[in-house]
This record gives sequence, C-alpha cells and structure tokens, in this order.
Amino acid sequence: MTLPRWLPPLLFLLAVAAAAWRAPAPATPEFSLPPSAAPTRAPASFAAAMLPTAAASAHAATLAELPDGRLAAAWFAGTREGAADVAVWFATLDAGGWSTPQAIATREGTAAATLGFVRKLGNPVLYDDGKQLHLWFVSVAIGGWAGSALNHSVSADGGRTWAPPVRLQTSPFLNISTLVRAPPLPLADGGLGLPAYHEFIAKHGEWLRFSADGQIIDKVRMAQERRTLQPAVAALDGRHALAILRDGGPAPGRIRSATSADGGRQWTAADALPLPNPNASVAMLRLHGGRLLIAGNGASNRNELLLWISDDAGKTWRPAPTVESVADAGAEFSYPALLQTRDGQIHLAYTWRRQGIKHAVFNKAWLDGETP
Repeated sequence: MTLPRWLPPLLFLLAVAAAAWRAPAPATPEFSLPPSAAPTRAPASFAAAMLPTAAASAHAATLAELPDGRLAAAWFAGTREGAADVAVWFATLDAGGWSTPQAIATREGTAAATLGFVRKLGNPVLYDDGKQLHLWFVSVAIGGWAGSALNHSVSADGGRTWAPPVRLQTSPFLNISTLVRAPPLPLADGGLGLPAYHEFIAKHGEWLRFSADGQIIDKVRMAQERRTLQPAVAALDGRHALAILRDGGPAPGRIRSATSADGGRQWTAADALPLPNPNASVAMLRLHGGRLLIAGNGASNRNELLLWISDDAGKTWRPAPTVESVADAGAEFSYPALLQTRDGQIHLAYTWRRQGIKHAVFNKAWLDGETP
C-alpha cells in the first residue's frame, strides 16, 4: 500500500511535538549570592600604583581573586589597539608586589588553537570559580570589533599555564559579533551568567547562560531604545538583578539600565540612571552587605574617573570620592574593573592614558568619605 505523500511529514511533526511536550521545562535560573561578610571598622585607606608595563599601549583590564588570596589581572596590550602584536597579558599580586606580565593569549596561538585566521585580539574577562580560572577574550578575523568572536580558556594552576582557547558558538550568523567586558555571575545550579554585547549593525547588550559543564544553554537580548554596549550586572537577590550599560549615543549620554526578575532569563529595559556616560565602559559591583558601587566617567569625556554608591538596590545614587580628574579633555582614565576580595578590600583597575593599567585599592571607610 502506498502511503499518502503528506503522511510522513505529518508523522515527523507529531513526533517532534510529542518530544517537545514530554521534555521537561528548563529550571528557572537563580543567582548565587556570596555570604555576607562581617563589617570591619578599619581606618580609611587608599593606595594606587601602575601595573608593570607589558607594551607601549594597554587597555581593558579585568580582575579576579585566586583561591590562595592573590589578585589576578589581565588586559590587552601592544603598540596600539588593534595592532597585530596585541596580546592578552596576565599578572598576579601578592605580598611581594605584581609579578612580571606574561602573554596568555596571542594572535598566532589563538589562530592555531581555533583553526581560523585571527587579525586582532581584544577585551579579556577573568573569573575564578574556586576550581579553575576562566579567561574569555575577543578575537577578530575580518573587519572591526563588530566582527568579533568569543574565545574561552581555563587554567587549573592559578594562571601559570592555560589550556588552548576554544572559540565559542554564540551566533548562527557566521558566529560573529559577540563581545565581553564585565565578569560573569555565578548561578545556583553551578552555571554562570556572562554579560556580553553585540555590535554588528545594531548595538545591544546580551546575557549568555552557561550550564555547570560549560555549555551555552541560553542567550537573551537586553533590549534598549538607544544603542548600548558592555553590560555589567549585579545580583540583588536570587531572582533579581540590575544591569548597567554603556550609552552608545547620540550624545549626551547617561548610564543605561535593564532589570531581570527571573534569574536572568528575561531582561527589561529600565529608566536611564541619573549618571553621565560619554559612550564609555562602566563597571558595577555588589559590595559585601548589599550596596552597589559603579565606576565610570564624567559627562564631558574620559578625563574623569568617578564612583557612585547606591544604598537602595540602584533606586538612587550618590557620589563617592573621585579617583581621577584632570582638566585635559584628551586624558583618558577609562574601562574600569571592580572587585571586592574576601578581606573586604575593594580593587579598581583601569586604563591610564592608554599607557598602562593602574590599580587602586581602598576600603569601605574611604569609600564613605573618611580621610586616610
């Protein structure tokens, strides 16, 4: 007996529908919040110094705390941004000072590991999950940053050695235009939520969700009315989070925001913060105790590096002490990275005049306006 032509396609569709109906719904993600630290009453302290020089031009630092208490930093450096000699550099800080920077991702090494042409490297992101140190970084084969791909490598020995990088599949369209700038947030199921962004044609924030075994299981857009880039995210509780984003213009700009009420599964555009943003990267940190801290630039340009604090989960913000401010509009103190270590100290790394990376460390008393 000859089957009707329409029957096999119908049976296939019914089988697909049945499989989908029987498949369990994915668990609703939740953020994993760090335990609250005991308050300290140490006197105000602030110190700042340049990291060792790796190359003539440096940009886009990222920070992580290693299990042994050392501070780790990574950034990209070369003769200039986008040059063929740019590499991702890595150094650690202990009681003896910063180690000599080592190149942990190069153009040639990334091309060999991913079996693809690499023209330039960009933004790195570090994160230590207690078992291994993660590095995500951007590479470009053709065109500008809008053509970026995302690479991932891990170290099991605190950054001394690294596994060959793997290019992540983040987009069905030529696997391009996924970039990162801010660190991920741990999720209760052992996975991670990584803030990312897209630049090809449109500019908008994204949220990549990784399973506990490192697989990308979700990708969500952070919709905004204006062009936005480089989201940074802080969890407010297990379900709620605030994202802040770089304002991509037109000027004048303000720090843009989005919120999630379901562990990052969906993001809703929220009102812009009453804080300036001259189309520049911003950083945000949930401090021990729950307050939020933002680092960013002033309204006119990148010649000011400012801090703001919120005591009410981002509803209102007040200025904290200024980190850098000069009259020269061409000076640049940009691309801040924030981290609070287990001892309560707050670390800030940022691009200093494109000549190097500067590291500042301060405590709660200084942040609250007390004089060292």
